[in-house]
This record gives sequence, structure tokens and C-alpha cells, in this order.
Amino acid sequence: MSLTELLRERPVVQAPMAGGSSTPALAAAVDRAGGIGHLAAGYLSPDAVRDQIRRVREAGAEAFGVNVFVPGPSSDPATVRAHRLRLESESGRQGAAVGEPVHDDDAWEAKIDLLVEAAVPVAGFTFGCPGAAVLARLRAVGTATVVTVTTAEEARTAVERGADGVCAQGLEAGGHRASFDPVRGGDRPLLDLVADVVAAVDVPVIAAGGLMTGEGIARVLGAGAAAAQLGTAFLRCPESGANPAHKAALADPAFDRTAVTWAFTGRPARGLVNRFITEHPERPYAYPDVHHMTKPLRAAAARAGDTGGMALWAGQGFRLASEDPAGEVVARLRREAAGAGVRI
Repeated sequence: MSLTELLRERPVVQAPMAGGSSTPALAAAVDRAGGIGHLAAGYLSPDAVRDQIRRVREAGAEAFGVNVFVPGPSSDPATVRAHRLRLESESGRQGAAVGEPVHDDDAWEAKIDLLVEAAVPVAGFTFGCPGAAVLARLRAVGTATVVTVTTAEEARTAVERGADGVCAQGLEAGGHRASFDPVRGGDRPLLDLVADVVAAVDVPVIAAGGLMTGEGIARVLGAGAAAAQLGTAFLRCPESGANPAHKAALADPAFDRTAVTWAFTGRPARGLVNRFITEHPERPYAYPDVHHMTKPLRAAAARAGDTGGMALWAGQGFRLASEDPAGEVVARLRREAAGAGVRI
């Protein structure tokens, strides 16, 4: 089945959420409800990704994707050193040492080999676009490829290299911005971006960014998108692997807004405004070095349930996230879209 046909049948897509929120159980539940579930390969070892693919298939999922981080440019050592010094205050607060800065490629080649071997239905890419040879290898085994973009120019690059589709990510999205160039990447509202990308390329466009309701889905489909991708809408579901404190924060009146921060990972990402974001306003481009430095600090905060020190990724519509099972979320989205005159 082509990507166009798949999205026509299943226009609701569960976003890949790295760091544990995306699970085989969540992807399988969305699949059973008639959507497309996603696994997030970012930060996982190839063996862990292989195990998750096995588990989602054993659960009977037919339509699911696996998302991979595209390696980025080297980091400036001076930027890394300066941010490491700023993180020492967190070390004392959390009782954990700042991690070592590592500039790795997240096992890029091994994960591509794994995706080819597993012949997953959909392979997605974030933080850049793979070369044409990688996309061709996946197409040869029947895998549809989708590259997340934040500008029309990025979308054209992805299609020129052979991507079967693109995911247009608006500024409202929770978690990491997918910009190929994080320093000069796109920062467009979703509906404006979708219109630009649909006009720029002749492949299916998936819309992502702050979508929480069927009415929102109806709007992006009306703007020309082939499907809608939602992440935060599924974060509080029982199938989600998000930390319980993270789930609770999404409904806590104490958290009333989101902001884009670089301080947790060295790349821009949207999360609930908490103490860490407020106390670390710097914009250090040093990914994944900063991610590795803050990882033990974030882990210590999570163990303590300290939402002030955690990365509470969330899109702008976070307050609408519910604790309903994923299947019920998809059913609600369908009802709401139907109320807006769109069948999904």
C-alpha cells in the first residue's frame, strides 16, 4: 500500500515521542483504533528498537512507523564548556553529577540497517533529511519514508532526495523542533506552514503541531494536509510511557504555558515552563552534547518526582490532553471531526 493510500485510510497519526513516551502498547492501540502508531528510536539502542518492533508486531499492529534522529553537525567545544558550568547548580540541587558531553550519531547506521532488515511500514526522520541512498534502501523493502520539515525549502529537499511524504511541523508542536538547521530553522504557525508545504511539493503532507481536537484535524485537512499527527494528545493515555509526574503536570493548574528551550538538549524544544526553563534561558546549540550532560540530572529529577527539573515536553494545546485510553482518544477525534463536517 502506498503512503497516499495508507494516509487516506488512516488520517490520524500518533507522533513519535522519544524518551519513553512512545511505547509498543501505545502504537498498537492507535493501530487498532484505525490510526497509525509510532515508535521513537531516538536515544534507544538498536537492540531496544528491534525489541519494540517485535512487540508492536506481536500485538497485531499493521500500520506503524519508526522514527529516527538524523545526525547533525559537530558542536562548538566552547559552547559545551560554558553550558556545563551553568549546569553545576543543577548538579548540587539534584544530587547527581553532570553527564559527560558526547557528540554521537545515535547509532544512525545500525538503526538504518535495522529498519531495512525489519521492513517496517513507515520510517520517519527528524532533525534532517537522509541521503537519497538511504531512502532508496528503505523503499526497496517496501517501507514508506516521511521526513519531518519546518519550511517549504526543507520539504523540497526531502522530496528531491526521494521521500514519499513529509510531516510539516508547526511552531505549536511539543518536544523538539525538527528543523534541519536548528539555529535558522522554521518557526511558522502550522496552518501557514501547511499551505506553503502543500504548494511546494507533490507528495502527501502530514500536519503536526499543537493539534488536540477533531476540529483542529478538520482545519489542517481543509488546508490540504493528507493526515494529522498528534503527540501531546496521547501523552496522558495509560498506554503512554511518560513519567507519571509528567502526565500529572499536563493537568496541573500550576503549569499554565509552554515555551521553547534549548537548555535541556542543545536543540530547541517546547515544554511546560518550569523552574529549569526559567533559570536556564541560554540558547546553546550543542546537540546531543547537552542532552548527555543533562540526562543524569533529568533522571534524578524524575526519580524524585521533581517537575521543576524535568523536561516536560508538551504542545501548546496541552491542557486538552486526557487520561482516556488511546483508542477512546482516536474515537473522540473522529466524532469531533465529523461535527466539523470531515470524516476521518
